[in-house]
Amino acid sequence: MNKVDINCDLGESYGVYRMESDEAILPLITSANIACGFHAGDPATMRQTVQQAMEHQVAIGAHPGLPDLQGFGRRRMDITPREAYDMVVYQIGALDAFVRSCGGHMHHVKPHGALYNMAAEDDQLAEGIAEAIYKVQPELYLYGLAGSALIQAADRIGLRSVSEVFADRTYGVDGTLTPRNQPGAVIEQTGQALAQVLRMVKEGIVVSTKGTLVPIKAETICIHGDGAQALAFAQEIRSLLESEGVTLSAIGVAG
Repeated sequence: MNKVDINCDLGESYGVYRMESDEAILPLITSANIACGFHAGDPATMRQTVQQAMEHQVAIGAHPGLPDLQGFGRRRMDITPREAYDMVVYQIGALDAFVRSCGGHMHHVKPHGALYNMAAEDDQLAEGIAEAIYKVQPELYLYGLAGSALIQAADRIGLRSVSEVFADRTYGVDGTLTPRNQPGAVIEQTGQALAQVLRMVKEGIVVSTKGTLVPIKAETICIHGDGAQALAFAQEIRSLLESEGVTLSAIGVAG
């Protein structure tokens, strides 16, 4: 591919808990997934992050998660597709109000953490999320794990999907992410992560934890904003892709 989006999960401060890297990372990415208050974020943070994203001309997306501040939305919950639908509608509406009040428009929705992983495997949960997005704003994009049930649900309902890959996560032989509670789930070495990104974008392949080559569609790359080296990592990924002649732009946005 000669064009790819770089997205990052932002707006995850709340109360006295602050994520300091958000504003520094924004110039390095092309789309932002902004927490909507369930797994992280609060009203003031949502407004500020929307304003900052608009200043840097970064595409804005809602980042709905499970209602679990203490677990940062990374703990699985037993929810129904209808509950997933309601949670996503609620959170899209909250962020969209801030986007509209700032004179902007929303570009996409990307589920967060456990909600994202659950829906990647569960057709019915995926359909609940896709339906929620379609009913609220059918022109929005759904960001989902490449090859997952989320992408398939979007395609069935007529919602535009964007296939996502992860710079710092390892993959199983079936193209799913290695669960975070397993050894080796997160790539700690920057060089290894950069090599994985380049191969996914340029060749459409990722090497699984078993050493097999897995075909993968890389339309957007997720980088995480909550790591100790998040800013430096974002700078290195952007520099690498630009040096390889890859255009960086949000999907559907001229670039």
